[in-house]
Amino acid sequence: MGGDFAPLNEVQGAFRALEGLGTDVEIVLVGREPDIRKHLANAPDRIKILHTLDIVGMEDEPSSIVKHRKESSLYVGLDLVKQGHADAFVSSGNTGGVMATATMVLGRIPGVSRPTIGSFFPTMTGRPTLLVDVGANVGSKARFLHDFAVMGSVYTELMQGIASPTVGLLNVGEEESKGTDVAKETHMLLKSSPVNFYGNVEGRDILKGTVDIVVCDGFEGNIVLKFAESILGFLKHRFRSFANKGLLQKLLIGAFRPVLKRVLSGMDYQEYGGVPLLGVNGVVIIGHGSGSPLAISNMILKADEMVRKEVNGAIQRKLTIEPVSKGQQ
Repeated sequence: MGGDFAPLNEVQGAFRALEGLGTDVEIVLVGREPDIRKHLANAPDRIKILHTLDIVGMEDEPSSIVKHRKESSLYVGLDLVKQGHADAFVSSGNTGGVMATATMVLGRIPGVSRPTIGSFFPTMTGRPTLLVDVGANVGSKARFLHDFAVMGSVYTELMQGIASPTVGLLNVGEEESKGTDVAKETHMLLKSSPVNFYGNVEGRDILKGTVDIVVCDGFEGNIVLKFAESILGFLKHRFRSFANKGLLQKLLIGAFRPVLKRVLSGMDYQEYGGVPLLGVNGVVIIGHGSGSPLAISNMILKADEMVRKEVNGAIQRKLTIEPVSKGQQ
């Protein structure tokens, strides 16, 4: 109920997702039933509605949801996962609210210091790079960044089918001596960790596809993410401006439009759906507030895949078998 176009896009996305899900999967739409019913004529049996009156908006403070908003669709949906009545939770609502509430309601996977969110970026190699963290944590300790690398590696290996994915640490230079004290300490931890550590990488390496996973603090990661999301709109604006200069330019853009659309399709966040909240004791996918039905559908499919591939169990095994020593926190 918290997305910019809720619940219309959520309902349409759920219908679309059913086509790619196994017949054993049901989708529960949590929110105000009258509003949902407006868009849910002739609903199949595999789509259910759980009525709640309260809705968490984009302006609501995340810290108040667990204490005062337990009747909200956000809290009730996450509680379904906690109680074992649902296997995954998907939302395009208040990102901070989802992260905070999921952490409080579901708790953390044993061995995880802090949950994180990661986002895939298209690259020159054709193989996407996962950037973690993209906004869940600001001012991360070295231990947190180490855990982000481990969780990102597990997620990439299972979801992308990449054996021993490479991990890079986002920094201002490739040299081991570069960066802040936290960056230097993280570099040392990752060198002795179970991940396939490449070393330091720079911002230009993300789209080059130098490594499979780029690790950074949520402050830097969110800036990179928001900048990247603006690139597609900027390019479309440039193409429109070029076309508006005259008839010849319009004809050129028209002739190349199918090619341009295909080339730029990999840059559309809707193709990736949402971002996983890694480290909480349950599968949670967070989407863009303006997510289209396609984006919602892909979020649901991603959640289903994470459940079936038991990503959280693999994360727990990885972090509890080879934890970072207490002296390196």
